[in-house]
Amino acid sequence: MNDSARPGGLADNARKIILLQLSIGLVIAAGFFLKDGSWSAISAFYGALVSVASTTMLSRGINRAGRAAEKSAQTSQAILYMGAVVRFVLVLALFGIGLGVLELAALAVIIGFVVTQLVFVLMAGRQGSKKE
Repeated sequence: MNDSARPGGLADNARKIILLQLSIGLVIAAGFFLKDGSWSAISAFYGALVSVASTTMLSRGINRAGRAAEKSAQTSQAILYMGAVVRFVLVLALFGIGLGVLELAALAVIIGFVVTQLVFVLMAGRQGSKKE
């Protein structure tokens, strides 16, 4: 039985991906710290945290949709679609706060987000290929 098939396996996989994202975010922040100083490091880690927030919301939505699927496939589908909308708005709002209000270093924020999001995509793809 693979990890995602056993009870709690999906949550364990999500936890591993989030921890890896945080670790990579710290490495990216350290690189920016060495290159450009603390403000760029904070900016890069903020970008990483935006990606982690999105991953966390996705994980919670999948768990809720899984529980709802036992009762209604339509409700489960609606939860997933609404979750996608909420994540999209969350990412836009957090970028707006980071770049507009906090005036973080834009390049560092974007690099922190993109690299950390890439970690999510690669790890989720790897988890998916293990099922087959």
